Amino acid sequence: MELLFQQRFFSWFDSYDVYDRDGNIVYKVKGELSWGHRLQIYDAPGRHLGTVQEKVFTWLPKFQLYTDGRLVGTLNKELTFLRPKFHLDCNGWTVEGNFWEWDYQVTEGSRLVMALSKELWNLTDTYRMDIPRPEDALLCLMIVLSIDAAKCSQGNG
Repeated sequence: MELLFQQRFFSWFDSYDVYDRDGNIVYKVKGELSWGHRLQIYDAPGRHLGTVQEKVFTWLPKFQLYTDGRLVGTLNKELTFLRPKFHLDCNGWTVEGNFWEWDYQVTEGSRLVMALSKELWNLTDTYRMDIPRPEDALLCLMIVLSIDAAKCSQGNG
């Protein structure tokens, strides 16, 4: 499954539309006013699917991932010097990024869960997600939103 998401150009809060390869909207993401980033995820018809909530007053960015009001995982940015590193506490998955913080991989052991790449030369943040198993798509989207928000929190977004 291939998904593409692009931040809306004029938006007071983080807002994204997430498309499939045919240009159909699969998810809508709407930011809310709160302490820290708070992103609500909806399917195309408008049903609420999940929430990404930044924990405030932490030294490095930390995000909680919720589906159906239930905490399903956390993502913490770790202190590193050469490569961005995140600790993901969810499904036994791991996240690793490249030096420039544009490309990431989520893996479960040797299985690729998602390959993420940031497209350059766009006016707004645009990411391409390749997800082999469609049932992983929502959680992968939540991870990408957390990574993007972490970069913004540290002035790198």
